[in-house]
Amino acid sequence: MPNIRVELLPGRTVDQRRRFAEEVTQAAVDALGARRQDVRIMFEEVAADFVANGGVLASEDDDRAGQVARFGGSVAD
Repeated sequence: MPNIRVELLPGRTVDQRRRFAEEVTQAAVDALGARRQDVRIMFEEVAADFVANGGVLASEDDDRAGQVARFGGSVAD
């Protein structure tokens, strides 16, 4: 049984998560030969100040400010 864990910044809609789950499930069926009903996907929302890219917290990264704000976070001053 494939167990797939997805970490996302908060703010994705149910429709976005549903579409992602459908497409990733199909990919697991195609690539792994898994039965559709055995593919488990768990979404976990992670605050922008709990994630760092290149040594910079997402909440403090000016290059990611638009993306962070789009999903409910803010870039620190």
